[in-house]
Amino acid sequence: MKTTGNTILITGGSAGIGFGLAKKFSELGNKVIFTGRDEEKLRNAVSQLNNASYIMCDQSKQNDLEDLLLKVQNKFPEVNILINNAGIQYNYSLLEESQPFDRIENEINTNLLSVIKISTMFIPVLGDKKEAAIINVSSALAFVPKQSGPVYCATKAGVHSFTQVLRYQLEETNIKVFELIPALVETEMTKGRGKDKISVDDLVKEFIAGFEKDVEEINIGKVKLLRKLNRFMPNLISKKMRMS
Repeated sequence: MKTTGNTILITGGSAGIGFGLAKKFSELGNKVIFTGRDEEKLRNAVSQLNNASYIMCDQSKQNDLEDLLLKVQNKFPEVNILINNAGIQYNYSLLEESQPFDRIENEINTNLLSVIKISTMFIPVLGDKKEAAIINVSSALAFVPKQSGPVYCATKAGVHSFTQVLRYQLEETNIKVFELIPALVETEMTKGRGKDKISVDDLVKEFIAGFEKDVEEINIGKVKLLRKLNRFMPNLISKKMRMS
């Protein structure tokens, strides 16, 4: 894929991985459009970049997704890359929590269901472009889950599986399907958790290198080794990752 001259829609792009990707793509000469729920954060993110815009969207809500599609079609019909980045994570024990259904539904709707819906909704938008891509952000926890994130890990496993099948279904089209698979990244969401985190800048460098070479599954940092070891020593790796 080319890394210049694109128009890129990034969900959850006002901070963390999403903003890191947006910053780099902006520096490379692309137009970027953020989505998110916090307008102050969106305005602040856009103010730091060249050729950037934002659209308010709570992607856990169907009406907001439909409104997002209409706004892109009307204002940014040239969009040719979609990055499904937005995600939330709650850490809790199902034994200790009393029916945490609101959090469960929020994680599933934001992390998985919206990825499926947005990808599907934007196929016609991307399909008429000479070169187009869908990039889904999953996680190392899709392959080796941790004990404290039961629903988050399940949603990321779902994103991985969906991305594979989406790639199969779109292989005869102009739309390439990529999966960005990071290990623990130093962001606001991971503050106070884990150690040996990769920086957003390092993640972005690795991603861009893989994206330019059309690497379909871009494993970031330790994920490369983790996935190899998990094939040969799954019990050992599971024990190590369980309490991460």
